Amino acid sequence: MTTAVAAPFRFFSLQVVRTRRLGPSLVRVTFTGPDLHAFHSDGCDQSLSLFLPQPGQPEPVVPLEQGDNWWQAWRDLPDDVRAVMRSYTLRALRRDPDEIDIDFALHGVEQGCAGQAGPASRWAAGAAAGDRVLLLGPAVADNRAIRFRPPADTDLVLLWGDETAVPAVSAIVESLPAGTRARVWLEVPHAGDVQDLMTLADAEITWLVRGSGPGRAASPLALDTLRTAELPRCERPYVWIAGESGRVKELRRHFVGERGVDRRRVTFVGYWRQGLCEEELRAQS
Repeated sequence: MTTAVAAPFRFFSLQVVRTRRLGPSLVRVTFTGPDLHAFHSDGCDQSLSLFLPQPGQPEPVVPLEQGDNWWQAWRDLPDDVRAVMRSYTLRALRRDPDEIDIDFALHGVEQGCAGQAGPASRWAAGAAAGDRVLLLGPAVADNRAIRFRPPADTDLVLLWGDETAVPAVSAIVESLPAGTRARVWLEVPHAGDVQDLMTLADAEITWLVRGSGPGRAASPLALDTLRTAELPRCERPYVWIAGESGRVKELRRHFVGERGVDRRRVTFVGYWRQGLCEEELRAQS
């Protein structure tokens, strides 16, 4: 497969090494590839674009021979041929051997779920060793797809994420240096999705189990919990919130409007939007 370069990002041809179910709605997929030595990232919430094959295809179809015009050429392909593109965050990067982990939230795949699973959830739920994908990822360690950037004078780190942000929040928490004060809230559909996180930081981690169902993103659990939370005394907090875009905006208003946090010290990212697939979300942006 031809490799195209879009500095500071490039394409990587990857294949699945193994998978591990982390809970009812989370699965970890480990990838490797011949060029993965050129993958570099210093960010714990590193954003990636993953291209998945359509059912029955041996590998994703992305016309990389078009060079810098690959995006439009990919968009022009028929819907049932064009590779499925989804955005994810890096969970882990390892060397010797070169491997990366990506954790997938299985919306609609969980046992007993009444919702309809999307193509990425279906792919991840059935992924097996040798399956091939294409990744658009960083070729330089510090790049614009890293969003967790607390100011040097931060005296309290506040993190919230739903199941789609669990990988990023987990990596961030594990990277925090000793002595860092942090309050962390992670919201998941099932008690079985709760994970043990190791950190040197002075971190209080709260898992919120809201249950699954069609109205999962409309649950008031996050806002109600944060409104009543007593935070440590601080002067220069840094807030990072990510997940369903409606909930993220609501929590940002809480921190800025109700708690008086300087909006310049709040990072907020909508990873998905209730009722919309990624193609529809991109079309509206």
